[in-house]
Amino acid sequence: MAAWSQLQLQKLKPSPRALIVVKRIGQISSLIRLMLFLKLLLGAYRHVYAYGILGTGNQIYTGIKNIIVRIILKLPSSKAEMAKELAKTRSGLKASLAPDTFPEGIELNGTRSIPEQGHDIEWLRKEFTNLHKLDRGDVEGGRVSGAVYHGGQELSSIINEASANFVISNALHPDVFPGVRKMEAELVSMVVKLFHGDVTGACGTTTSGGTESIIMSVKTHRDWARATKGVKEPEMVVPVTAHAAFWKAAEYFCIKIHTVPVDPVTRQVDPKLMKRFINPNTIMIVGSAPNFPDGMIDRIPELGQLAKRYNVGLHVDCCLGSFIISFAERAGFTEGIPKFDFQVPGVTAISCDTHKYAFCPKGTSVIMYRSKELRRFQFFCKSDWSGGVYASPSIAGSRPGAVLAGAWAVVNHIGIDGYTESAKQIIGAARHFKGELKKRFAADLQVVGDPQLSVIAFSSKTLNIYAVGDRMSKKGWHLNALNQPAGLHMAFTRLTAASVDSLLDDLAAAIKEEKASPEAATGNLVALYGVGQTPAGPVVVEEVALSFLDILYE
Repeated sequence: MAAWSQLQLQKLKPSPRALIVVKRIGQISSLIRLMLFLKLLLGAYRHVYAYGILGTGNQIYTGIKNIIVRIILKLPSSKAEMAKELAKTRSGLKASLAPDTFPEGIELNGTRSIPEQGHDIEWLRKEFTNLHKLDRGDVEGGRVSGAVYHGGQELSSIINEASANFVISNALHPDVFPGVRKMEAELVSMVVKLFHGDVTGACGTTTSGGTESIIMSVKTHRDWARATKGVKEPEMVVPVTAHAAFWKAAEYFCIKIHTVPVDPVTRQVDPKLMKRFINPNTIMIVGSAPNFPDGMIDRIPELGQLAKRYNVGLHVDCCLGSFIISFAERAGFTEGIPKFDFQVPGVTAISCDTHKYAFCPKGTSVIMYRSKELRRFQFFCKSDWSGGVYASPSIAGSRPGAVLAGAWAVVNHIGIDGYTESAKQIIGAARHFKGELKKRFAADLQVVGDPQLSVIAFSSKTLNIYAVGDRMSKKGWHLNALNQPAGLHMAFTRLTAASVDSLLDDLAAAIKEEKASPEAATGNLVALYGVGQTPAGPVVVEEVALSFLDILYE
């Protein structure tokens, strides 16, 4: 028996060649583990180098705090309490956004299912009239911050006529609707030249709005970096004041996004600080002209130098600046406004919303690139699809020709002189508002940064600024609430430019009321942003925001 066992052991003994193979596999496995460890170490080094030890520590602290808060909120008692409070908030949101009953004098029919028999035009007109009665805010009186970039009744008539002429057209089929193709190409060309792109051979496409323009630019730079530099784990660097669409794009396309703080006084991003965040995986950096929160213009020429030095893209977000910043010089405003467009070496892409200060119909924006070679990375093509060759320039397939026709008509109707005059009125009103804030309200309000265009933001060290915003809402004004730091802003348009003195008077009254009875502060801004300052704030605000989106479709 012992002899048999010895014989079996000899048979199981591995050969020298097998031992070598096993040894090599072990060495390869160790090498792979070492490479993974070095990769993680390199990533950690880059992160700490960019954010600093203190910044990284704050991120770790915030992450741990958020985990603890989420665990606490999942406890039965906390979960029940949070559900109860969210139910109240949801009920309030529903009553405001999707009420079951309507004010006296408004009669609306619920059409949750397709009617068995279609309604005639008179029925529709009655519904249109009553639906318009639901609108809130004195739009025509210029009491809404941004949102409504109204060009006047004459322009609305022109948009309606242009759209009606092309209501069934589809830009996806240029062979069927060549007129729409021509208008779209001409609209892009006009905008590109306005941003000095004709000198560099720049080009572009239209999109449905600023968010799509930004998303397209991020996708384009990602694919460009992958094709030309072999970047497989893309990253981008944005100021904390950049538009939320960059975070949206990062989430959609699995791109790591680095957020760079801005100077607390100037509210501009420091190019030297942004440089720390650039590494071999960086596909692009971002600057705003101006940013949405406080209307400040980033130092685009210095960011351009940075982009060229490290061979990364530079997207300049002019969605809000639109036809205001591009006409500021013609309107006589040059102080504090740096070069921001394709005149700046290093700028590779610019987004411009024509449905803002160009007064075009909603749903039109232009994304521009320095070269056709770069724009190619935006396009999508499926050449072996069973339905034939499919190619489209942006996210959308079918695109309404009516909207493009309206935009083309507006830009041709207003012209250089008209846009110059609009810029003069709007920037003039914004600067007047800024000056009066510093003069009349210096004791209570502080202008954020030194904005030069259409957006003026202000905060307060002595008052609950959100309570002031709620009091302004009760007076019919709709101002934008800001976070980090807490504040409000007014984005001036053609309509608000004529109402600036009324705005100042009502603001003075709101401040007086808040000083007289600060404990009486109630309203949407206080309710939402007040809780945002608590440890559970971010979680609660996120839940409220998601509930808001749900209610929109009820």
